[in-house]
Amino acid sequence: MQQRMQQRIGKLTTADGATVAYASVGSGRPLLYVSGWLSHLELSWELPEERALYEGLAEGCRLVRYDRLGCGLSAPTDRPPSLECELEQVATLAAALGPEPFDLMGVSLGAPVAAAWAAAHPETVRRLVLYGGWATGSAIASPEVRDGVLGLVESHWGLGSDVLTDIFAPDAPAGSRAAFGRYQRASSDAATARSLLELSYRLDVSGVLAGVRAPTLVVHREHDRAAPVAQAAALADGIAGAQLIVLPGRSHLPWAGDRHALVTTVRRFLGLRASRTGAGRLTARQAEVAALVSAGCTNREIGERLGIDERSAEGHVERIRLRLGFRSRAQIAAWYAAAHDRAAD
Repeated sequence: MQQRMQQRIGKLTTADGATVAYASVGSGRPLLYVSGWLSHLELSWELPEERALYEGLAEGCRLVRYDRLGCGLSAPTDRPPSLECELEQVATLAAALGPEPFDLMGVSLGAPVAAAWAAAHPETVRRLVLYGGWATGSAIASPEVRDGVLGLVESHWGLGSDVLTDIFAPDAPAGSRAAFGRYQRASSDAATARSLLELSYRLDVSGVLAGVRAPTLVVHREHDRAAPVAQAAALADGIAGAQLIVLPGRSHLPWAGDRHALVTTVRRFLGLRASRTGAGRLTARQAEVAALVSAGCTNREIGERLGIDERSAEGHVERIRLRLGFRSRAQIAAWYAAAHDRAAD
């Protein structure tokens, strides 16, 4: 049985004397992970789905995460959130990683922050991954929606965190959404949560994207309910040579929904081997589709057999391919045949 990874917690001091907590797991080339809106290094590690995401990313490299100031295990701060403050925290982590270029992954709010860092410090970034992000925060939602969400978080933090969790992770089980809501509330107070969410809406990095020199992957879920896929396209269009991959799904949080497909996509771009975490585990529907692929059925034929449309069948095949780390239908067919043969023995 594969031994579970253990994260190590440490503390760093920013240039202005604030304490930033960070967690490190795995070994090898560093992958610095800039999280979304709120985080808590310990509580996120205790949520099975989120921990599985980090373990999947950390195989064969050293994944380094941190709680931004005012959140989780990091110190509170009187400074209002700003891109400048975000970049100072990234600088603190980058200095601790050493002089060699590192891989950088920004998620949600962390995506525009990571893009801005890569543009300002191109010599530090080997490869850049932007997930669930945006170029222009004001384009995430209408002014009326933004004002409504900010007001809800400020005045009813318990209800606000639950509402946002339902938006962020519609594909997650109810128990996981409830646990995530609780750890959001444990990550920060209402004032900090509101101010960081307001920063999300205010950030605009469209003017600096042309400065990014690192090979870049922009990855997004097609029906992300928190950040429109058009903003992923804006990120990719603004960065020379950037690759845009749109995965099926509705969840904004990277660990919700088809986590393995996301991990496989990111690891392939970073030049890492396919993750063993969750590899080869298909849903019941995916197993049915894999059997039909192995039988030589086309997407149309799969749809007719299962009572779904051809596009849905195509989506199932694509998710199977990503989940297993394969590049073709032939590999799916061969894998299924081999697994079936082993079961028969």
